[in-house]
Amino acid sequence: MAEKLLKISKVCELTSLSATEIGRREKSGTFPKRIQISEKRSAWVGSEIEAWVQATIKNARGNEQCQ
Repeated sequence: MAEKLLKISKVCELTSLSATEIGRREKSGTFPKRIQISEKRSAWVGSEIEAWVQATIKNARGNEQCQ
C-alpha cells in the first residue's frame, strides 16, 4: 500500500487534537514531526500518525489495568 501524506486538518481529525496542541507535542518530541513537501506546505506521514494513535490507545488501556 502506498504511503499517504496528511494535512493538518486530517491529523486533527484522526487524533482529536487541535493544531496548537499538535504543534506543542511536536516541539516537545511526543508527536511525529511533519515533513516539508514544498516551500509553503508541510504534511505528516500517515503511518507515523497511525502508529502514534495506536500507541496512545495502548498506553491508555495499559494505565486502566494498573489502577
